Amino acid sequence: MTKTSTIAAAVLLCAGATTAAHAGTTDMSEGLTLAEVTEVKRAWGEGIVNIGEIHTNGGDYRQAATDHILEFYAYGERPVLFKPTLASEDQFRGTFDEALSYFVGGDLAEDGGFAIAPYTNVRWESEGTVISGDTAMAMGNYFFMQPDGNEVKVEYTFGIEKLDDGEIKFVLHHSSIPFAAG
Repeated sequence: MTKTSTIAAAVLLCAGATTAAHAGTTDMSEGLTLAEVTEVKRAWGEGIVNIGEIHTNGGDYRQAATDHILEFYAYGERPVLFKPTLASEDQFRGTFDEALSYFVGGDLAEDGGFAIAPYTNVRWESEGTVISGDTAMAMGNYFFMQPDGNEVKVEYTFGIEKLDDGEIKFVLHHSSIPFAAG
């Protein structure tokens, strides 16, 4: 590929991504599907609720979180870009152990165990999804329902990839609490 054709391809990719962001959703190939992206997000949320339930009931929540990370994140298969919501000192969690610490606490000083909170549900509001082949970018809000009925709103961006073996994994996870003007 020449330099000119590489630049042209990048411009077309960016133009397609921009159009998709404004349109809400686009599917540019027959690889990963919107239904698969929606399902992996739903299942991820249920897994977070499950980890909290196991913790509340005195079970092996660390193993549940380990299983969850192995099921949903591409650690050991691909590089994973993970910027969790409640991380400020160790902002990025590029390894499995760093992700596990964030989910259940203990290994890094700032980690209190995000996933052991007793959430009862995760509700999704999608801003949009861009799919290109075996990869997708999804953005929106998710709401973690607390036992008292209050919700915690969090903004998310996920990069999702269908791997060679057909498994669908997160390769990018960025989440943050919405900005509060003050």
